[in-house]
Amino acid sequence: MTANLRGATAFIGAADTTVGVVPDLNATELCVQAALAAIKDAGLEKGDIDGLITCNSMAQPIMYHAEAIAEYMQIFPRYCSSVNTGGGTTFSAVHHAASAIATGMADTIVISMGDSLRSGMTREQAAKTQSSTGHPLYEQVYGQTVPSYYALIAQAHMAEYGTTQAQYAEIAVAARAHAAGNPTAQKREPISVDDVLASRMIADPLHLLDCSLMSDGGSAVVMTSAERAQDRPHAPVYLLGVGEGHSHEHIMAARSLTTSAAVEAGQRAYAMAGANVADIDFAQLYDCFTPTVLIELEDLGFCAKGEGGDFSASGALKPGGSLPVNTHGGLLSHCHPGNPGSMFALTETIQQLRHNCGDRQLAKAETALVHAQGGIMSSHAAVILARDVQ
Repeated sequence: MTANLRGATAFIGAADTTVGVVPDLNATELCVQAALAAIKDAGLEKGDIDGLITCNSMAQPIMYHAEAIAEYMQIFPRYCSSVNTGGGTTFSAVHHAASAIATGMADTIVISMGDSLRSGMTREQAAKTQSSTGHPLYEQVYGQTVPSYYALIAQAHMAEYGTTQAQYAEIAVAARAHAAGNPTAQKREPISVDDVLASRMIADPLHLLDCSLMSDGGSAVVMTSAERAQDRPHAPVYLLGVGEGHSHEHIMAARSLTTSAAVEAGQRAYAMAGANVADIDFAQLYDCFTPTVLIELEDLGFCAKGEGGDFSASGALKPGGSLPVNTHGGLLSHCHPGNPGSMFALTETIQQLRHNCGDRQLAKAETALVHAQGGIMSSHAAVILARDVQ
């Protein structure tokens, strides 16, 4: 099955909704709007879709989410599934979709996600959600929230490798530099390292600008077989490799605070794609907090362990750098509607590989790696995409 997935499927449609503060659309409507737009982008009709994968919403949870979205859209898929591995859900869903297409479970699958974390949840609801992620016996009792868990990871990397707050800040600055050229990004004003360090402390050493946004938004893609992907309105973007790694649920059970299961996810994706780090022109790395990107850079092989801080400070991640990262602005500057956040990294990658990004089009965009993780550096998935199958 691993060999069969390489180049067997392709993305033929991609679309995002408006992001940021979208009070006139609830989470379900955002998910449906994105799906319909992606279907249109693929040059298809609803009746052409025989597979649907969604992720449940935090603001508007539904017991049978994918089935409810299919009902709302009035499509009747033979493959219908809700997937949830937190922030990494997008690429786990891609793995599921590619396998389903390759094994004949469906021909053309929509993956669509949407949520309303900004408009659909009260401050009290958001705080409760943040505090519910910890282990009920050994973590929640201390009142920790998600930022504090990632602050623990950041402190561990600083203690082990000498990483600095300024090096973390460089990641936020690079994300904003990409977002500045993206008219769909939620935050576009340029920032400096000093701005990041001067923003209020959230959980030491993480400042406000080290933390991702809270947003509304929906995003969707359409996948089909490589054969069916021909003669569509846009050139197909091929799935070369995908890999997952799952190491723990609660941070207290993590094997390491400074090395994650991104190592295994990346190795499996590279192996399936028959590729290595040198083949990657740009990357989209999950940036819920700045230390996350630094550890992913190391674990995915873009720099050696302990060198993520220097690599980030070198300017490599910025527009024109040797490894542009989060070219739409990422979760730090484009948007972060919760679990659907990494969908926007996927649609951005598809647009870059189509060479459709206008003034912000990368000079070289032939092969890309996209990675996301869920929980507290818990569940990882990496995907390698390309314009061509060689």
